[in-house]
Amino acid sequence: MSESKVTRLEREITEGGAEVAILTLANPPLNLFDQTMFDALVADITELAARPPRALLLRAEGKVVSGGVDVHVFDGLSVEQGAELWRTLFAQIIHPLEALPCPVVFAAHGLTLTAAFEIALACDIILAAPKAKFGLVETVVGLTPSMGGPQRLAERAGSGRAREFVMTGDLYDAATMAEWGVVNAVHDDVDTAARELTRRLAQGPTRAHAATKQIVAAWRSGGVAHADSVTPQVSGMLFDTDDLRGAVRSFLEVGPGKATYAGR
Repeated sequence: MSESKVTRLEREITEGGAEVAILTLANPPLNLFDQTMFDALVADITELAARPPRALLLRAEGKVVSGGVDVHVFDGLSVEQGAELWRTLFAQIIHPLEALPCPVVFAAHGLTLTAAFEIALACDIILAAPKAKFGLVETVVGLTPSMGGPQRLAERAGSGRAREFVMTGDLYDAATMAEWGVVNAVHDDVDTAARELTRRLAQGPTRAHAATKQIVAAWRSGGVAHADSVTPQVSGMLFDTDDLRGAVRSFLEVGPGKATYAGR
């Protein structure tokens, strides 16, 4: 747990012996992203990067996921200070979160604004409750979302949708986000669904999941040709894992779907 106690990082072991981490925004009622919240998340993500679990769930306590960024963070910044703020948040939150070698699930149970939504877009899978709403509303202070939201939203929903979403500053419901391909699924009890999915992913072939993330990251940075160029090496390394060797033997001896994985 971070010393500030505005976030909570817990680890648990599934019945199959896989470690799951749960990172909770724990500063209701609004879970605002002030400097204390940013510092706590940086500390948590640094710990996760140093000792990755086999799956991670991001969630929040309270009525809303987050009411967004505390505007005091922006007050009086110079051009260079503003640029440095975004460089730091990319380097210490967004990029390390995306680089975790395990599946990362985000659960949105309610209103999810600005920084919280940008963090969600850096996760692998987003689940939402029917009442969840999403917004990048930085236009209210004359700003554009700058923690990667526009480009990651464009990747999932298309550039036209991303521009509409950001320029209007409107709120969009979970059903619309699912229709656009931004939210992977909508669940009445999203917290339970997200925990179950995270545990399921944690018990899978962790090294293969990490390889999937590497290949998709290569596609994101250089397109299909670049992804094709890295796939043989990335996938080839899996043949030196206990999980692949054991799963192949299990398939041949007892059929598909019976293998267990240790993440090695």
